[in-house]
Amino acid sequence: ARQIPDADGNTEFADMRAAYDALDERTKREVHDLICLHSQIFSRGILGFTDFTDEERVKWAPVRQRLVRRHPTTGRLSLYLASHAGGIEGWPVPEARAFLRDLTEHATQRQFVYAHVWRPWDLVMWDNRVTMHRARRYDHTEVRDMRRTTLTNEVSSLEQAP
Repeated sequence: ARQIPDADGNTEFADMRAAYDALDERTKREVHDLICLHSQIFSRGILGFTDFTDEERVKWAPVRQRLVRRHPTTGRLSLYLASHAGGIEGWPVPEARAFLRDLTEHATQRQFVYAHVWRPWDLVMWDNRVTMHRARRYDHTEVRDMRRTTLTNEVSSLEQAP
C-alpha cells in the first residue's frame, strides 16, 4: 500500500479452503466434478459494461475451470469461485447463476473472511488459488495506490483431479 485513503478501502480475503470444508456432504458431492465458465464479459456485464469489441470478446471468451480444486502442494480441496464465474457446464444459465451466487454467499460469510485494514507501506501476500479478495468502498476523491505482483506456474485447473 503506497498511499491509502483516510478511511475505508480495506481489502477482504475469503478462505475458500475453509468454505469448502464447511459445506455439507451432499453439496460437496454435487460440486466435486462441476466445471464453471469464467469470463470478464460476464463480470463486467453485471456492472453494466456491455459494449465489447470483437477483439475483447475473443480475448475474454469463457475459460473452463474446476469449481473444486486440489492445492498442488498441500492437497487440500477448495472452492474456486470468482465474480467472473457466470455459468456451469451442462446447467441452464439461471440455475447455474443462482447456485454460484449461493456458494459465493456461503464462502463470504464472516467466519471465512479476513478484512485487512491498510496502513501505509503494508505488504500482504496471499495464495490466489485458495482465496477470493475484494476491495471495499472508499471515498474515490482520495488516492488509494496499491501495487500487486502475481506469480504463477500452474496449468489449467481442468488437469487437476479434485
